[in-house]
Amino acid sequence: MIHNLSYRAFVYGTENEEKVREAISNLLPSAPIEKEITEGYHHNTVVILQGKITKKKEIKDFLEKLGTLKPSAKKRILRELENRMDERGNLFLRFDKQRAYLGDLKVVEHGDAIHLKLKIAAYPARKEEALKVARQIFEE
Repeated sequence: MIHNLSYRAFVYGTENEEKVREAISNLLPSAPIEKEITEGYHHNTVVILQGKITKKKEIKDFLEKLGTLKPSAKKRILRELENRMDERGNLFLRFDKQRAYLGDLKVVEHGDAIHLKLKIAAYPARKEEALKVARQIFEE
C-alpha cells in the first residue's frame, strides 16, 4: 500500500534533541535517523532529523501504528485526503512532536511537528488511484 515513507522533524534551540529523537522512534520505531545542522532565520542553530523507510516490515509496523489512531482522527484524515495528497500520490501527514514523545499519535496542522510523506503504491501512479488506496488505509 505504501512504497516508502520519508519523515522530517526540526529541533529548535529550546528543544531537547534526544526527546525529539524519541518522539520519532515512538512513531517510527525502526527508522534510521539522519542529522543535519542548519541555520534559522535569526541565525540560530536548527537541527533537522530526517530519514526514509523503504523496508516492507518497517512500513507494515508504521501502518499498525496508524491503526491506533482515534476514529475521529481517521475520519478527519479521510475528509482531508484530497488536500493532503499531491498529483504524484504522495500523502502528507504531520504528527505532534510532544504527543509522539508521550507515545500518543495526534495529527496536527502546525509546522512544529513530525512531517511524514507517504508514497502511496498505486497503479497507474495518479492521484485518483492513490486516493483509493489511501482510503483503504484509513477506513480499515
